[in-house]
Amino acid sequence: MMKLVVGISGASGAIYGVRTVEVLSRLGVEVHLVVSENARKTISYETDYVFEDVCKMATKVYDNKDLGAAISSGSFQVNGMIVAPCSIKTLAGIANSFNSELLTRAADVQLKERRKLVLLVRETPLHQGHIQHMLTVTQMGGIILPPVPSFYHLPKTLDDIVNQSVQKALDQFAIEANLFERWNGM
Repeated sequence: MMKLVVGISGASGAIYGVRTVEVLSRLGVEVHLVVSENARKTISYETDYVFEDVCKMATKVYDNKDLGAAISSGSFQVNGMIVAPCSIKTLAGIANSFNSELLTRAADVQLKERRKLVLLVRETPLHQGHIQHMLTVTQMGGIILPPVPSFYHLPKTLDDIVNQSVQKALDQFAIEANLFERWNGM
């Protein structure tokens, strides 16, 4: 059975994390969820969900302050982790192995164990420090996947745009959820 850690940080774009959990749950993937304090607020501010709604979709939910949680150890076997959205604060923590919270520790574990770590970095414009952190994470084996919309699938709604980015993240784990129509040429 596929097991993934999903982290939701406080960046704008909470719907990316919520939709990721929703889709993975529907597909029967075991979801281990960790949500930052700011993300809890952002979820209710930006979406029609509240934190408890998202928790109900996950297999297991961890407190971000619990550095002794199962997902803080490489011996806890998972297939990888998606952080959606990934704030610059979280990106910086991961890039510098600053593991003061469970979300960054769980991401660090994925890198040290050579498992996939996919970060939907949400910030624009970017300065050199942001880009340097993205380069550092990439050099450590992480995948930077900003939720940049494409338009070849002719999105009609905001959900269409969100779904395309979520599917791109799931593609990194070979999980097909049929969330958008793929490019087949003109």
